Amino acid sequence: MEQTWRQAKAAFAAIAVPPIAWLFLFFLAPLAVVWGYSLGENTGPVTIDVTGTFANYMRAVEPLYLEIFGKSLVIAGLTTLLCLIIGFPVALAIAFASPKTKAWLLLLIMLPFWTNLLIRTFALIAVLRENGYVNAILEWMWNNASGVMAIVGLQPLGDFEPLTLLYNNTAVVIGLVYVHLPFMVLPLYSALDRMDRSLMEASLDLGAGHLRTIWSVVVPLAAPGIASGVLITFIPALGAYLTPDLLGGTDSQMIANVIERQFKRANDWPFGAALSFLLMYLTFIAIAVQALVQRKSERRG
Repeated sequence: MEQTWRQAKAAFAAIAVPPIAWLFLFFLAPLAVVWGYSLGENTGPVTIDVTGTFANYMRAVEPLYLEIFGKSLVIAGLTTLLCLIIGFPVALAIAFASPKTKAWLLLLIMLPFWTNLLIRTFALIAVLRENGYVNAILEWMWNNASGVMAIVGLQPLGDFEPLTLLYNNTAVVIGLVYVHLPFMVLPLYSALDRMDRSLMEASLDLGAGHLRTIWSVVVPLAAPGIASGVLITFIPALGAYLTPDLLGGTDSQMIANVIERQFKRANDWPFGAALSFLLMYLTFIAIAVQALVQRKSERRG
């Protein structure tokens, strides 16, 4: 038995050591270097002296950067809320669909992952720009409505003014919802698909309506999926860089865009590292909150 256990330990070590070494060399070690940079200062164009200073963190909590952090939190929170409002009915419909239809619906949800994010973002620009598809449809409806009004003897509506849907906060939120919606739908579907449907039938038999059943029975049962969906939607949305950069204007930049400028344009790596780790600390807080919610849900269960 002892020899067998030693052989098992050797096999386990042979399997575990390469990924652990990879994780340490290419994730933990670079992360530690960046953390060290956050406690340093520039001493030359390409040199950083790690002095243990907290000046970069003190600078990161100045009103200007706190405002950007706050804006990023609001945009990420709004994105998460919209994804939850849109994604919950979608996940519920998929969970209650027939097996064949369910497979096709899940394929449609995962289909965007097969296309590069940059291509999807440029496609969204083509949809939202002034001469894009949204304004083209609205203009067609406007002109038809104006023609009908002229036929019945009413004053026509006049010329159509295209909507400004790009390079503002609205465009950023639309883009983030478009990108992150599958991350909300899939955990919700996983939780709803495992739900005991006899509880819903019992609620309906006892006189509760469909909306009351969804709110009082389905939502509590799906709480772990909701918490997971909120977490894996909020964190990437908070650190989003490409979508605000391409769809947002000068007043729509999020904290990830500021971090990018510190590393590339301003050449201020210590300050960029401090901002990065403040964002990471917020991520840890979000994970801790999600763990508490899941633990309370398991205790209630």
